[in-house]
Amino acid sequence: MSGAQTPVNDAASTISVTPAAPQQASSGNDRASKSSFGYESAMSLLVDSLKDRLLFAIPKKGRLYEKTIELLKGADIKYNRAHRLDVALVQNHPIALVFLPAADIPRFVALGSVSLGITGQDVIAESTHANMIQEILPLGFGKCKLQVQVPVTGPIQSIEQLRGGRVATSFEVLARELFNEVDAKAGGDKKTSIEYVGGSVEAACALGMADGIVDLVESGDTMRAAGLHAIHTLMSSEAVLIGPKQKHASLTPELEPLVGLIKSRIAGVLAAKKYVYMSYNVSRQNLPAAVKLTPGRRAPTVTPLDEDGWVAVSSMVERSQMAQVMDALEKTGAADILVFALDNCRVGV
Repeated sequence: MSGAQTPVNDAASTISVTPAAPQQASSGNDRASKSSFGYESAMSLLVDSLKDRLLFAIPKKGRLYEKTIELLKGADIKYNRAHRLDVALVQNHPIALVFLPAADIPRFVALGSVSLGITGQDVIAESTHANMIQEILPLGFGKCKLQVQVPVTGPIQSIEQLRGGRVATSFEVLARELFNEVDAKAGGDKKTSIEYVGGSVEAACALGMADGIVDLVESGDTMRAAGLHAIHTLMSSEAVLIGPKQKHASLTPELEPLVGLIKSRIAGVLAAKKYVYMSYNVSRQNLPAAVKLTPGRRAPTVTPLDEDGWVAVSSMVERSQMAQVMDALEKTGAADILVFALDNCRVGV
């Protein structure tokens, strides 16, 4: 779940540092570009180091942050992040990680300030730059739904009944688009009021601030605890790897191959979490039934054995289906069924 959008000024969408005004020399020592302690600013040095590096925006906190850090570790993207600094230099690639609020990342990516980013589809849709962003790879985590919720025991049980009422949300753009359509369809002068609430949106109805809310729902436990239930789903969302639709000048020909490298490595990490490697022996007469159970991502590998009429089969199988597939293979006459965990892989995305 990626959280609500935080407005950002356009001026803040470019990563840069204004050079400090030269200081007058003292005792014959030139102290230009140095702090009052006689040392160059750590941030100034860091910004200088960003030249000739691909900038990659990472959520700076929350559940998206934790999952993203796991992805980077699995993809062997090594970095050290200094305390209180939101920029970290990758040690083994010409990449710099920029830690930003998830809701700000679409703007930075769309305007070319960073070349890649990870954020939720919900905040992309809520941003004013969605048409300037391309989704490069779905990441399979941060899954949630943006829904209209109302009190279970209240008189309003449809979005048509909610028309003209008060709706609390941190997704003003998407909520306004929805209720503009609802209001226009119903006709008349009655308009739904959209009220911005930055957090604890689910409490708005109980506190008498709203007749309904528009908010992200993951498991639904929080909404049920607040006495709410869904009457409409605006969209389903998950975390995605994104880039700008129009390549920015900062993505030089030397840096451009890194986009494909990062995509391939992240896809490999995700596949390794989703699949296991299964190997078994089966008679040729039972092979058709067995390979139906283990079709693999593209096709299974079938190798003849020294024993006449038998083959060895290897295939990637979804981890969640592993036990059921092994049971079904036994029934087809397969033997010596082995399963190996995958640390990493490449899946040709």
